[in-house]
Amino acid sequence: MDLKEITKRMHSQKLYYCNDESLITEQLKYLELLYDFNGTRPSEQIKRDHLLKKMFAKIGENCYIEPPFHANWGGKNVHFGNDVYANFNLTLVDDCDIFVGNNVLFGPNVTVSAGTHPIHPKLRSKQAQYNVPIHIGNNVWIGANSVILPGVHIGENTVIGAGSVVTKNIPANVVAVGNPCRVIREINDKDMKYYYKDKEIDIQ
Repeated sequence: MDLKEITKRMHSQKLYYCNDESLITEQLKYLELLYDFNGTRPSEQIKRDHLLKKMFAKIGENCYIEPPFHANWGGKNVHFGNDVYANFNLTLVDDCDIFVGNNVLFGPNVTVSAGTHPIHPKLRSKQAQYNVPIHIGNNVWIGANSVILPGVHIGENTVIGAGSVVTKNIPANVVAVGNPCRVIREINDKDMKYYYKDKEIDIQ
């Protein structure tokens, strides 16, 4: 199977072998850019921005990713909106598309995995894989150590609590937490007045 056919299968939720030699050769080009990004100094933000534009399928304005950053394809299949912030150790398994909206926050050690493997043991032993795109809406906050699994959609304004494992779609305007991640409540008027327990919001 040639590289063009494998790439097509990668983006159509079909099985393919991720250890194909032509695929690995192509992947290394993007991993070299990722290596360069993680090797930048804190003062080299302009260089980081330049690298991200080369690495990502799309990256908006005012995006900041704190190294170290990890991605199977160095961001090749990642689409970021504007004003996305990612804390340390963001891991994107971007073997197919990962879509992230505007004003999204990633806490430390978040994993967003669009790639996965079949349960069939013989296929897994031969490194068979398939991918399902992930969509994260505008104004989402994903707490530290959370894991987003293949095919998940997260609606706008939603907060995913720290340590969650998101296995299914989460609607807009809710707080969700747990393993598996479940909605615990809607975002409400109290959230517009208090930022923590009884502490009132005192800035605009």
